[in-house]
Amino acid sequence: MTPQDLAEHIRLAVTSAVTASKLNLDHADIPTEVVVERPKNQDHGDWATNVALQISKKVGLNPRAVAEILLPLIAAAPGIESCEIAGPGFINIKLSAASQGELVRQIVQQGNGFGRGTSLAGKKVNVEFISANPTGPLHLGHTRWAAVGDAIARVLEAVGAESTREFYINDRGVQMEKFGESVKALALGEKVPEDGYHGAYIGDLANEILANQPDIKNLAEPQRSEAFREAAYELQLKDQKRVLALFNTHFDVWYSERTLHSSGAVERAFTKLREQGHIFELDGATWLRTTTFNDDKDRVLVKADGELTYFASDTAYYVDKRSRGFDICIYLLGADHHGYVNRLKAISACAGDNPNENIELPIGQMVKMMKNGEEVRLSKRAGNIITLEDLVDEVGVDAARYTLIRYPVDSPLVLDLDLLVSRTNDNPVYYVQYAHARIASVIRNAVELKLLPETNWNPDTFQPGLLTDEREGQLLGLLADYPRVVASAAELREPHRIARFLEEVATGYHQFYAACRVLPQGDDSVTDLNIARLWLCAAARQTIFNGLSLLGVSAPERM
Repeated sequence: MTPQDLAEHIRLAVTSAVTASKLNLDHADIPTEVVVERPKNQDHGDWATNVALQISKKVGLNPRAVAEILLPLIAAAPGIESCEIAGPGFINIKLSAASQGELVRQIVQQGNGFGRGTSLAGKKVNVEFISANPTGPLHLGHTRWAAVGDAIARVLEAVGAESTREFYINDRGVQMEKFGESVKALALGEKVPEDGYHGAYIGDLANEILANQPDIKNLAEPQRSEAFREAAYELQLKDQKRVLALFNTHFDVWYSERTLHSSGAVERAFTKLREQGHIFELDGATWLRTTTFNDDKDRVLVKADGELTYFASDTAYYVDKRSRGFDICIYLLGADHHGYVNRLKAISACAGDNPNENIELPIGQMVKMMKNGEEVRLSKRAGNIITLEDLVDEVGVDAARYTLIRYPVDSPLVLDLDLLVSRTNDNPVYYVQYAHARIASVIRNAVELKLLPETNWNPDTFQPGLLTDEREGQLLGLLADYPRVVASAAELREPHRIARFLEEVATGYHQFYAACRVLPQGDDSVTDLNIARLWLCAAARQTIFNGLSLLGVSAPERM
């Protein structure tokens, strides 16, 4: 019996009590979702529910009285060994070994689908998690979002949402001009402007452009400056795409700020906002009245001289996203963008949307890299920043992604590079991957010993009622919790919950393996218990594989 099965049985028990007039409750007030959780103390049972507390006020009874009514109805379900009331009205439930072990069969048969749900089915979500100038390599701040943003999209898809990963290219404005002039200066053998770009990559771009277009130096101005800027832009954007692909992060949409303006999206946004009644004119400028929706001041869209503000781009971009059919727009913002939260929510409200539903704005804190006890500050290629590629070169894709995802994004993060390359249990990604590889090794050995076929295991050989050891029960309880963890990670946009869960599963598996012999020893004959434990191993391996997949991290068969 899975937690979802148990929750539905408890809900039906409430329905039965209402129908039999044992509880004075309208059918409309019967909970559509019932919470079942693992008790902190496993002696109290396998699962606990607070449903009696949840409905007690509406039925006019104290929670314990409600629990006493529900107890025999819940206990009547096949697979439930015992129930008891605890505290103010919690109901603790103990499953039979066969019922609890049946989860193993479900996990193995569901395979990669185990843990996936439908709570966001039909929702279209835009996850914009990198907004960068195509003027240099992606830096360490981008790296955190490259991992976390992709993981958020994967988790949302796991509960039925249609996610679109979007990269916003800041390819318009003064920085692009400075970038082009910097590349041109080196190509012509001149000094880079003081306020230009000075990383070694600028020289690499200049050399590549000259190799591809040797006549570019002979163009007249301003065509020459434009040609250098556009050629450098194309090469740098191509490099950003290369590095992100290396990092196992792929975008569905690369949205150009230039396109936002050339496509008429700005004008369409202004038209919509005028229809909503939130645009006004003052002192020759065009404003959006965002103070109506808790912004600290109204915002200028068009200056008195006719120049569009950057806020105009922000406004048009949001309206454009919604016009493309997205129900939820998630912007992953950097640590220095706190001021954007209220203004972007105000844009949403001005557009006639619900800013508490249609737009989400998580803020990610800074990341530092430490090596040999000292902070790493400089990149050999980019100069005064650390790049995504620097991190991957140091620790590899899996260690970088897992560690960046493993922590809540609203907390600063210090990456210990020495730890992340270590092959010890102190390294979380190694610890989880090693558990998967260890299980894979056990199953390979079982196949080699002819205990199991390589594929198409016969479900009739699995006897779940044999999994009665305490360590088996603890591991089963962890595996049963995986769908809830995925659902919670999706609801809260917190994929770090999956990483922490996988570490608990790895610990639970190692403890089970140490206490329970899986393969027969020496000349011992194969027993049904050996087979049952191999099925449990397979379920643990599948759960770890599924969780790592949601993080974009590999699950190695050998280490």
